[in-house]
Amino acid sequence: MNPATIHRPSILAIEDDPVLGAFVHEQLDRCGFHVTWCRNGVEGLERAQSQPFDVVLMDILLPGMNGLDILVNLRRHHTVPIILMSALGAEADRISGFRNGADDYLPKPFSVDELRVRIEAILRRVALDRSGHARPGMPPPADLPKPGALAFDEGVCDVTFAGRAAQLTPTEYRLLETLWRSPEEVLSKPFLYQHVLQRGYSQHDRSLDMHVSQIRRKLKAVGYEEGHVRTVWGKGYVLTTAAVDG
Repeated sequence: MNPATIHRPSILAIEDDPVLGAFVHEQLDRCGFHVTWCRNGVEGLERAQSQPFDVVLMDILLPGMNGLDILVNLRRHHTVPIILMSALGAEADRISGFRNGADDYLPKPFSVDELRVRIEAILRRVALDRSGHARPGMPPPADLPKPGALAFDEGVCDVTFAGRAAQLTPTEYRLLETLWRSPEEVLSKPFLYQHVLQRGYSQHDRSLDMHVSQIRRKLKAVGYEEGHVRTVWGKGYVLTTAAVDG
């Protein structure tokens, strides 16, 4: 096989720290990715808007324009997967990132193996989306018995209620769809991490929790109240029509 015909996934890394930026660039290149490295937010946004990338990896604290502002600007017209990097414990930044459409986040410091796994998981999810993520023997969500009149649209990876779009991210859509296919059944976190996020579960990883939080907020915003994504402590999540306390 001619090596020139092998597609190398393209990564845009936006990181102003020269040590971390050089490390990410070198290590991802060794892992088989084609990496473009930008050192400030303005340059990073311009590159992301003008060139096609498979994944954008960026810090939140950047000179020129911070990562959250870049995220908001990109989400107006682009669906490229975005992974945010933030200091460990920066909960408010991570919540804001997911709320504005981030696909994942990495708390600093992180290992190159963790970074590679996160990127590969996103690339697998994108490939599934492009293929229609059809599963043999599984009817589309629109054909399933379900509470209320929530309508699923796989073409845009979103749901509508009473004509109002929830504006889910592709990851949120996949998570809600998975829960929707098993109403009143508790699905474990390890299963959801593997099935939806395409990676193993870690008790310190709160990505799934934040995606659930965003689904709840967006369904409430469009007025959908007949079904609820409920937390079953120590077990996982369930889509239920039972009333939620409080």
